[in-house]
Amino acid sequence: MATVSETDRGWRSMLPAGVRPYTEAAPIASLFLGISSGFPYAMIGATLTTRLKQDGIDKSTITAFTLVFLAYNFKFLWAWIVDGVRLPVLGRFGQRVSWMLVTGLAVIAAVVNLALADPANGMGSVVTAAILVGIAGASFDIVIDAYRIEVLEPRQLGVGSGMSQYGWRIGSAGAGALALVVAARADWSTAYLACAALALPAMLTALIMGEPKRHRDPAEHKGIKRTLHAVWKPFVEFFQRSGAWLVLLFILLHKIGDTLANLTFRLLFDDLGFTNDEIALWDVGVGFWAYLIGIFIGGILYAQLGMKRSVLISLILMAVSNFSFALLAASGHSNLGMAGAIGFENIASGIGGVCVVAYFSALCDLRFTASQYALISAAASIVGRFLTGTTAGALIDAMGYVNFYLLTTAAAVPGIILFWLMMRSGLVDRSIGSAGVEGSGDVRAPHPDEEIARPAQSGS
Repeated sequence: MATVSETDRGWRSMLPAGVRPYTEAAPIASLFLGISSGFPYAMIGATLTTRLKQDGIDKSTITAFTLVFLAYNFKFLWAWIVDGVRLPVLGRFGQRVSWMLVTGLAVIAAVVNLALADPANGMGSVVTAAILVGIAGASFDIVIDAYRIEVLEPRQLGVGSGMSQYGWRIGSAGAGALALVVAARADWSTAYLACAALALPAMLTALIMGEPKRHRDPAEHKGIKRTLHAVWKPFVEFFQRSGAWLVLLFILLHKIGDTLANLTFRLLFDDLGFTNDEIALWDVGVGFWAYLIGIFIGGILYAQLGMKRSVLISLILMAVSNFSFALLAASGHSNLGMAGAIGFENIASGIGGVCVVAYFSALCDLRFTASQYALISAAASIVGRFLTGTTAGALIDAMGYVNFYLLTTAAAVPGIILFWLMMRSGLVDRSIGSAGVEGSGDVRAPHPDEEIARPAQSGS
């Protein structure tokens, strides 16, 4: 049964049908949430890689810094606090809003601390500062993801995921470009200080939008019982679902190649002789617009093909995109080659950012959104990040960039095959949580605006 949404009423009814969903409050909020989610990643990702490379730090040490991202992968260990612990004083703003403010301030403080750490005075302070940014950024992400999923209706998950990815790219690319430009004209400390303000969009969005209507606190318990319930119930609920372990295996496998490749791009660019300005132009500039195009294409695919088929297509494209960097490595310093590789990779990532993120969001139970999405998003890249931090630099030195990127292409194939099998068996539909069905729309339908008969959700 078709649903009637706010996009079909009032002034929005005069807009093209494809544009209307993007004008709703929840997807717009997702855009600003994404901006703040993306910038801490840039501070300890490509930006820190470039900073350390220019300070003469060797490749193995630089790629070891990607282990800092493991804070994002282990964030599910403390995500239950965001679901189950009410903050004093600030708690009156609501569970999600209060934690948004606290974690946002923590990110600002951590980035300022990283700005003051100087590699020339020893790597110890830089390592500590980067770890703090990783922990603060991961905690910020826990709240941002939970808030986004809970303000979006099921019918909005595709559009909202796309807007979130738009914001993420604006935040990460904007922070990366701003840091490069400021560092070239001042220093890296000033560059990091300038980027710290990008935590504000999510904090202000939470204050303006207020507590999500779909946020549901777990049942009240007292003392030790309450704590144990908050810690274990989100995971118990998830793993009681049909085929949960296969779903988790897909989450672990699907992005190995993409993560392994993405965290080494700046090393390739530097070794190919690209300057900071060229990297800012091609990687940040062309990549930024290509990613936006990819998100737009992803939105069309999701709307026309439904969640399952659009996810499968996006997985295939992301695998093939790694091959383009093998071609760039083989061709050497080429602005056209860099533009082509960056363009294709970002288009594929943009499509995946809409479709795959929408699926992962729909897996959540609304009572435990923070904990479950933290588990899902953490698992999505933990293998790739661990391999990058422990072996990527050595693999590049041993086999060269061309063979390394061919290896990352092959590493993406198992995830594609597994998702196809999950589709054929109906496991994808059976894995969906209440976030994907409760409210208007049902993500399991062939078309996002269609309703289908749905069985009762466990725990809903």
